[in-house]
Amino acid sequence: MAKNKRNPVTAKKGLSANAWTTIAVVVVAVLVIGGVLISQHKDSPAAGGDKVAADILRHPDSHTVAEAKNGKVTIVEFIDYQCPVCEAYYQNVTGKLVNDYSGRITLITRNFPLPMHPLAVPAARAAEAAALQGKYREMYDKLYGDYPSWALQPDGQNVSSDENRAQARFDAYAKDLGLDLDRFHRDLASPAVQQRIDQGKADGQKAGVTGTPTLFVNGTQFRPTGDTYPAISQELRSEIDKELTL
Repeated sequence: MAKNKRNPVTAKKGLSANAWTTIAVVVVAVLVIGGVLISQHKDSPAAGGDKVAADILRHPDSHTVAEAKNGKVTIVEFIDYQCPVCEAYYQNVTGKLVNDYSGRITLITRNFPLPMHPLAVPAARAAEAAALQGKYREMYDKLYGDYPSWALQPDGQNVSSDENRAQARFDAYAKDLGLDLDRFHRDLASPAVQQRIDQGKADGQKAGVTGTPTLFVNGTQFRPTGDTYPAISQELRSEIDKELTL
């Protein structure tokens, strides 16, 4: 088979003026965009391990899943109820912390529903509506403890978008918890409930949150390096233990 021969005319001529112009434009665009991204990261309140102000992380109406009287260690977790990783954290990391560090840590949850999860906001509304009847922690446990029945499709692999099916499960949880169902339904659609969800999202954005779950330990973002939930849990426990000894 014959080999392709190099065209001597093309080799001598090199790149055209238009080609060099295109390359220059691309290089400038990359530098500009890169500079903007670096600047944005540098200015983020959570960048570089800087502490985020307590009044951003903890709103007056924030919910506590666990509470320590001494207030020595406070963990704030921004969550999306339909986020599979948030559910895995509940099962393997934070849920166990609540039991193992009972009375020694405060765990606060904030709403941060993500656009790719169609049932994240309806679930957040259910949690907030339950909170108005004093049953936030119980609904939080129901939503994550029974996650596959409302958050996933019947195949158990992909997130569901079936709001009617999800709402039927939320109603069942409300009945199990002894909630006033009529009030529960009114609160689900109330501006007050939506405002709580919006406040969580706004505060999370101020804190530099871009995904869920995102945790802050005494104001500093927890950035695990482990690639398994046991490893992540151990890293978080080490951070907590360190703060408890200060």
